[in-house]
Amino acid sequence: MKTSVDRRAVDLSAYPDLVVIYLGMRVNSLRGLLTVARFGPMIQKAVEEQPDGLLAHEQILYGLFPPHVGMRQYWRDFDALETWSRQLPHQTWWQEFLRDSGGTGFWHETYFMRGGMEAIFDDMKIPLGFTQFAEPQPARGPMFSSRKRLMKEESRTASVISEEELYR
Repeated sequence: MKTSVDRRAVDLSAYPDLVVIYLGMRVNSLRGLLTVARFGPMIQKAVEEQPDGLLAHEQILYGLFPPHVGMRQYWRDFDALETWSRQLPHQTWWQEFLRDSGGTGFWHETYFMRGGMEAIFDDMKIPLGFTQFAEPQPARGPMFSSRKRLMKEESRTASVISEEELYR
């Protein structure tokens, strides 16, 4: 059978430590509309600054009612992603969100070229992604940070906020 489709594939061998992360922010209340509107330009500015290790960034619209927006990012490796997430401006965004979600829910799912996945779901009002089939657990102890969830080891960089400080 002959096709007119221009099929392509990619050789990812140059990216053995590639990390793909999907992120989303879902509006849970009217206040959440303002939170999402505020974050959009801040995220775009951070991406335009070309953080070390960020290979590509794409915006995604997951749903309109209620609004649910997000992004997919490709990172050279987990260390680059983790390092960026522990620095400004992300550090401030995450600290503020963990103290007050601003009427939104936030989630991310991370996939690793070498194997493994991890995720977090904060103030999500509906089952989404992994939570549709796997039992959600409190993000405490070994489930508190991405590195702990994935690799069962401590982060090489300080957390944005420590578990003790967050739950004090």
